[in-house]
Amino acid sequence: MLDSQRLASYAVLKTLEGRNLTQTLNRIWQENGNLTAQQKGSIQDLSYGVFRHYGILHAELDLLLRAPLKARAVEALLLVALYQLQYTQAPDHAIVNHAVEGSQKSAKGLVNAVLRNFQRREDELLETLSRNEVALYNHPQWWIDKLKAQYPDRYAEMLDAGNSRPPMTLRINRRKTSLSDYISIGPEGMPLSDSALMLTKPMPVEKLPGFMEGLVSVQDFGAQRAAPLLELKDGMRVLDACAAPGGKSAHMLEIADIDLLSLDSSEARARQITENFSRLGLSGKIKAGDASLPESWWDGKPFDRILADVPCSASGVVRRHPDIKWLRRPEDIAVFARQQRRILEALWQTLASGGKLLYSTCSVFEEENPRLVGDFIERNVEAVRVALNGESAEGRLLPNDKHDGFFYALLQKK
Repeated sequence: MLDSQRLASYAVLKTLEGRNLTQTLNRIWQENGNLTAQQKGSIQDLSYGVFRHYGILHAELDLLLRAPLKARAVEALLLVALYQLQYTQAPDHAIVNHAVEGSQKSAKGLVNAVLRNFQRREDELLETLSRNEVALYNHPQWWIDKLKAQYPDRYAEMLDAGNSRPPMTLRINRRKTSLSDYISIGPEGMPLSDSALMLTKPMPVEKLPGFMEGLVSVQDFGAQRAAPLLELKDGMRVLDACAAPGGKSAHMLEIADIDLLSLDSSEARARQITENFSRLGLSGKIKAGDASLPESWWDGKPFDRILADVPCSASGVVRRHPDIKWLRRPEDIAVFARQQRRILEALWQTLASGGKLLYSTCSVFEEENPRLVGDFIERNVEAVRVALNGESAEGRLLPNDKHDGFFYALLQKK
């Protein structure tokens, strides 16, 4: 437990300093090559758990301390230990002892006192914080207020979903197998469509039957909606404009024989697309380029279909990346919206007459979704929003037990 607690505390510390949690954990794996899969899982569970419950953990720590801590490392250690005491089944005495043992000599007394005090006052603290919205919902207050304003009847369940553990869903590669055939060899799960299987219990990717052979990919069910919404047909010229790591591009190629260009602004991320295609036995053109600057990568031939899965706040997928809640700032939303608008305006010029562009985000904020699309249509008389697969034009997916939060809008050029 000591190593897990110590390394999780380091991951929490770096995130509190503003670093991405996933990148920090990857660095920990690189620097500690002797860690077992079980230890990695424990470290990830602890660090993710802290940020899923950071609102209440931070509020409790404020009440337990006489003055704000100057040492961020001690704060991170205490947050991990408080999370363990409340949300894990590890013995309380072991958690406290390891926290004290793992702290610097000058902080041992403080760490011991704070954690023992919490054990004595837990019920009192929870009662005191029962009216604190940040502690209750474990999201920043600005985030809570925004969802209240935009989803007055749904905000509480959306906040709860953001704190839950995400489902693990597979996408069946229909070029190589079928859902029924994979179910006969694969792990237990619930079919959500003819190519989506939500697992009863998540498992390491490397243990998935047929994964390395390209039979399946891991992809959220909400994300799996993108490719079918494009209404692809064989022979179409298609662009995936913000493609890495390549899940949606691969899904398109699994559905139809298309002339696909997968584009991403990062060369390193573009290489991830290549790796995914190789594993799945697929082929398509891959380029590194800025979607908002077509002159740097476009050959001038219009596309029949475009997927604009634009960079966004990722507010719909925070249960997979719980640090996002605490790293985002209110002003970031306007910054993302400006970038999204630039990309959409640029890509529209590359779309063929009569062609369709699917605008997509993994955000639930209206500024990045219906407001932005509505403004675009008002400025572009040749753009019309059309129904999704013959259904309503509304493409809002709120996070629930089967999928993350997404937004889709299908636009056709008249």
